[in-house]
Amino acid sequence: MADRILIHVQHLLGIGHLRRMQRLARTLAARGARVMLLSGGMPDTGHDHGAVAFVQLPPVRARDATFAELVDMQGQPVGAAWRAARQAAVRECFEHFAPDCLITELFPLGRRKFAFELLPLLEQAHKRQQRPLILASVRDVLVPPTDPARIADMLGWAARYYDRILVHGDARFLPLETSFPQAWKISRLLHYTGYLAGEGVAPRPETVPEEGGTQGVQGVQGAVLVSAGGGAVGARLLRTALHARGLSGPAAALPWRLFVGPHAARDLLPDLRAAAPAGVTVEPNRPDFPALLRGAALSISQAGYNTVTEIFAARQRAVLVPFSEARESEQTLRAAAAARHGLAACVAEDRLSAETLGWAVADALAKPVPPAQDYPALSGADQTADWILQTLAGRHG
Repeated sequence: MADRILIHVQHLLGIGHLRRMQRLARTLAARGARVMLLSGGMPDTGHDHGAVAFVQLPPVRARDATFAELVDMQGQPVGAAWRAARQAAVRECFEHFAPDCLITELFPLGRRKFAFELLPLLEQAHKRQQRPLILASVRDVLVPPTDPARIADMLGWAARYYDRILVHGDARFLPLETSFPQAWKISRLLHYTGYLAGEGVAPRPETVPEEGGTQGVQGVQGAVLVSAGGGAVGARLLRTALHARGLSGPAAALPWRLFVGPHAARDLLPDLRAAAPAGVTVEPNRPDFPALLRGAALSISQAGYNTVTEIFAARQRAVLVPFSEARESEQTLRAAAAARHGLAACVAEDRLSAETLGWAVADALAKPVPPAQDYPALSGADQTADWILQTLAGRHG
């Protein structure tokens, strides 16, 4: 009988959290598990979930990058009725699916605003006669609160309810303690899996140029790809890139391709197209973007988890401009680690200009592609799926 695995994920601004759990869900399903994915963010249209049972919970998002206020699809603050509907939906899915394994993405080390539905879910799981394996899934970097009482809650919930906390990173590259110094207090629960790199991404070829690319800049092939993930907070980077090409030294002779995410402002794509100079094309995000990285000359992007792992998996030269508004530190820490290990150049968002971006591109393009051994572990999806299923097999006896 197939193992049943229930995953709860909540994205609030971008779509990185959802994409990461979709990747894990597909990997588990490919190994024969029955997987149900509960998503609480804005609807993700046009995505093929394959064998994964996808459940859209009553959706919610953050009003802005401060994450201070949650709003519904109409932009209205959520209230008691919405919370009750969410609690009921989560409870019913758990009871109907009866999972052998329950995974909460980020919680209890984040997503405190969703304790109203997740703490009852965890209690419900613990009351079952055959208690499921209970796991938390967290990325390589956390943004913990500064309030000691809230930190104590996080650590207490982890110790009380969870069997393991799966850290989708590499401790040699960026240990969890870098962003969450109190992680040592739950070290017995931590299990590093490696990064969850995207499916079908292979290292860049040495001789075949990427679609739309060219050859002849110091032997460099392909185009310069500029992206901003889901697009909710990447407009400034894309606009700056339009003017940076002419200041990028040899990279100015290469084609530049800008990709606009699905959550960008509606007018961003046409505005960028209207302003694009010769040699620059602007298009919507493509599902095959990770594969395009293989033959590109260089990537310019923010430093979200999924974007960086795709760059690493493709062994691509990169310039990272980490999102840092509203005191966000996650991308800055990840970009700094990449720069420290020689895997990317980094331009701080508060220093971003056409000049600083152009100079960084020229410098990065002049350097060789880092060797494979310099990159962190990237087989996290396979490693996580194998570990979960092996652990469940041991519990079944």
